[in-house]
Parts: sequence; structure tokens; C-alpha cells
Amino acid sequence: MSTQPFKFKQFEVAQERCAMKIGTDGVLLGAWAPVDHNPFSILDIGAGSGLISLMLAQRSHAELIDAVEINADAYEQCVENFEASVWNDRLFCYHASLEEFTDEIEDLYELIVSNPPFFSETYPSGNDARDAARQNQSLPPSLLVNSVCQLLHPKGVFALIIPFKEEKQFLQLARDKNLYPFAIKRVKGSHNTPVKRSLIALSFNEKSPVETELVIESNRHEYTEGYISLTKDFYLKM
Repeated sequence: MSTQPFKFKQFEVAQERCAMKIGTDGVLLGAWAPVDHNPFSILDIGAGSGLISLMLAQRSHAELIDAVEINADAYEQCVENFEASVWNDRLFCYHASLEEFTDEIEDLYELIVSNPPFFSETYPSGNDARDAARQNQSLPPSLLVNSVCQLLHPKGVFALIIPFKEEKQFLQLARDKNLYPFAIKRVKGSHNTPVKRSLIALSFNEKSPVETELVIESNRHEYTEGYISLTKDFYLKM
């Protein structure tokens, strides 16, 4: 496995000590999460290598970008990636569980993002760290929603990416806590494949969500205009 950092246009991400490597899901969320409300403060729950926080540092003028990561190796890697970036004065990572972080932090965040462990099935891979990063036992959806409700500013936004098959159940869980979707983008790998992921943005303000679709590839290794437009500020070859 390569130990070279993953290079984006404005930053690099080392990831050799992270159980979950950089993938399309994280890039999609980092590129899509709403920042048009000009958040002053951002929180990245389950930061891993710090990819999403770095993307949001590039996209926004937020003065405070916090991240929380429970895995010790990933935490250390995240800190190193933050320190190596040009936005190191705006980025900070906490080594804690979400429960610990929620209990201790008094700040409210105007944008919260998460690419959570979302596989409800248990298929052991033999790598305990990777399994914990993939499976929702390590961060149950109910805990995520409850914590977000405590940490989110009344006018803030919560954005996440989950499997499409989990969307309906998650939205009901959020609605029970007075969190409502205002934007949903459903993601397909190609025109002929089923929807695989849901990008969802929620707030405490109930209104009808704007629902759109994103197709990643028109043919193998040929990306659609929509995907290129979303990610071109980050990928070197876009």
C-alpha cells in the first residue's frame, strides 16, 4: 500500500495510519456541504484523516473548524494533516468520543458535517479498526442525531452522507428530534445503476427539501459534467 499523501489542488492528506482511506463519499460531502450561510464555526464528526475539514477550510471563511476523532492513529494523522495545511490556524482536532465531546463542549456550530460509519450489517474484514470505522455500532445514528441537536446552532446546518437504503429511517430519526431536510442529493455511480448514496442537509427549520440527483460516471472513467463541476476545485486532474 502506498504511503504517499493523497494530493489535492490546495492541500495534501496523509492517510497511511487511517483505517478508512480517502474515498468518493468524503470528497462528495466536503464539496457539497452547504456553506452559503457563511458559517463562522464548523464541526467535523468522525474526522478520520481530516479530509472533509480541509475541504471546508478551502471552501469557506469559517474562523473555527473543529474535528473530533476517537481512533488514536487517525487522530494523530488528522492533526498532522491540519498542521501541514495553509489553514492550520483555523483547524483543530479533538481526540475523544462523540459522547465525551458533546458533554464537554459548550460551543454551538453553524455547520456540522459527518461521513459516519453507516453499515448496519456486520461483515468482519479481519481489520478491527476498519470494521469500527465502517459499522454503525461505533457511532449509532441515534447518538449522532442527539449530539448534533445539542451542538448545532439554532440557525445552523447539519450535512452528512449515508447509504440511500438508510435514508428513510435516518430522516424519521432526525424528524423525531425536530431536524428537517432542506436539500437531498441522491448519488448514482452511473446512469444505469441504482442510487447508492444520499447527501442530506438538515436544519431546525421545516420546509420542503430540494431533491436532486448526481451521476458520477457516464462511462467507465468518464466523469459527468455534474461530478466534474462539484469536485474540480479539489482533484488535480479535474
